[in-house]
Amino acid sequence: MVKDGSSVHVRMNSEGFLLDHTLWSRELGEWMAVREGIELTEDHWEIIGFVRDHYLRCGHFPNMRVFVKAVAGALGEEKGNSRYLHRLFPQGPLKYACKLAGLTKPPHCL
Repeated sequence: MVKDGSSVHVRMNSEGFLLDHTLWSRELGEWMAVREGIELTEDHWEIIGFVRDHYLRCGHFPNMRVFVKAVAGALGEEKGNSRYLHRLFPQGPLKYACKLAGLTKPPHCL
């Protein structure tokens, strides 16, 4: 990743998850999304921000069912449903939201 002409190095695991979530930035999230072939919209950023905030506040990841319910409670039923979340992150909403939020892979994601 390059910023202002100088290299910025971040360590990732073999699946592309950051090893240190404190190094995350929105710019890094955008760079990671490009690598994954995901064009981020404000809808994506809302979910990425939600999962990042949840993890930093609670210290753990919800499972997918709890994640969907938590999104519905925080952002409304139209966003807190599996169809909406899979439209944003077709390869796995929780896994890819966490990845682009700079978090480690949730333990219950394949």
